[in-house]
Order: sequence, then structure tokens, then C-alpha cells
Amino acid sequence: MNSAVESMLEKYKCKNINDYKNALKEIIQEIVLLGFYKSDFFNIASFYGGSALRIFHKLNRFSEDLDFSLLKPDNNFKLTPYFSSIGNELAAYGFETEIIAKEKIVESNVESAFIKADTLINLLKITSINPPVLGVHKNEQLKIKFEVDMNPPLGANYETKYNLNPIPYSVKLYDLPSQFAGKLHSVLCRKWKTRIKGRDLFDYIWFLSNDISVNIYHLEERMKQSGHLKKNDVLDNKLLLEKLIDKFEVIDYKQAIDDVIRFIKNIEQFKLWSKEFFISITNEKLRALS
Repeated sequence: MNSAVESMLEKYKCKNINDYKNALKEIIQEIVLLGFYKSDFFNIASFYGGSALRIFHKLNRFSEDLDFSLLKPDNNFKLTPYFSSIGNELAAYGFETEIIAKEKIVESNVESAFIKADTLINLLKITSINPPVLGVHKNEQLKIKFEVDMNPPLGANYETKYNLNPIPYSVKLYDLPSQFAGKLHSVLCRKWKTRIKGRDLFDYIWFLSNDISVNIYHLEERMKQSGHLKKNDVLDNKLLLEKLIDKFEVIDYKQAIDDVIRFIKNIEQFKLWSKEFFISITNEKLRALS
């Protein structure tokens, strides 16, 4: 095993096969970021979403995808020029992977690709212990999606963070208030009626518990771009509070828990999930946001 990968694996303290699978995916994600860094991708784009929060802000849940946004609109942007840098880094650390651009069936503002890999082969590369890989089907595939928003909403702010693994490199991220704006947009605007990604609710609690303020202008621009606010509407804390309470009144919380529970080790917290819980913490914490 590569010594840098070995050091990365040690921090996970894996106890079962799912721990090893998640560790493998997360290690590959961080090496993908290194590949993007070496190709100067972060001169034109920023990193945001659950994986950004996990890697750089210690969000305690696994996130499957890597989400990026261009710094300014570019409908001609393509991901394929970055594949060689990403692939070279993964190969340099011993991983056997394939990078595939997602073919667009309909026009959209998102450019997507997948990293595919044989789960068993790559697990054996990060550990020589046999028991952790028992139960993995020989044809099981690991898949990590990464997406780039080519038409970013206005108003995001950015920060630069540094990762030391597998070697030191830097990444441009949405700052936390802008990340919170993106998460609130997901909570409010995903087109699932009473269904919602439990991951969005888990992250929402994380933002509130860490006293993160919301970039409300960026959220307003996101909602206008997606058609959830009219062009001349103004989003303030009062209107945001009303919209969130309306949403929390109708969410299917059992479905939300089923969505997120496989990504979380400590599941005791889900006993509290209900409309009363979310409305209460929103009334208490969201008023202080600016």
C-alpha cells in the first residue's frame, strides 16, 4: 500500500466492510481533488456541498458526490480536459479506475462525470487483511459522481482551504454562509413534494448547531434562478422562516431518516426528527441569521 494512502486509511479506524468501503470512496475523493488542483481547476471553479463540508469542515456524515460550481458562467465548459490529471493522480496512488463523462440527454447547466472502479480490487490495495473484504461481490462497482454547475447563481463568496492528504494542496470553496444558502435551497426547492433527502436535513441541523449565518442574497438568487422566487421578490429572514416552517409541516420524516441513516454512525439523534423538532430549532436559531 502507498504510505500516504496508508496514513489516510488509519484515521478511519475501520471495523466492518461498510467502514472500509466508505473509507475507500473518501480517499479516492480526496485524490480527485488533488488532480483538479494540479490542473488549475480551482482558478475557475469552487467546491461545495456535503463532501466539501466533510473534508474541510468535519461534517460527520459520508457524502457520495463531489459538487463544483464555476466562478462565472461558461456554457462551453467541459470536464474532459481534466480527466487525465485526475486519472494520473489516482494511478500514482495505486488505484485502478475509469473516468466517464455523463452523456446529456437534455440540455442543462450541469456538466457531469463518473469515476468507476472495481470495489474488491481497490479494497485489496488499501488493506492486506482478508476479513474486511469478505462479503464484497467480485463484480461490485464503486461509483463516484462529480458535477460542475456551469451557470452559477450570483452572490456566492469564497474561501481557500488546504488539505494535507495525500500531499498538501489547496481548494477554493464556497464560504460557509454561501454553503448554507445552497443547503437551504435544497431543503426548500427539491421537487419531491413531501419527500426530502434526509442528508439535507442532517446538514441543516449541522449549520444551525455551528451558528453559521446564511448568505441570504445568494439564496435569493438561487431561488430566482430555479423559479421559486419571482424576479422582483426580496427574500428576508421573515419570509425565509415562513417558507421553512411550511416545508417542515409536510415532510415525510420516516422517509428522510431512511435516506440518511446509512451515512451516519450515531443514529440516536433521529429519535427527535419530527415537524415539532425542526420548527422549534428553526424558530430558535434562524432568527439570528443575517
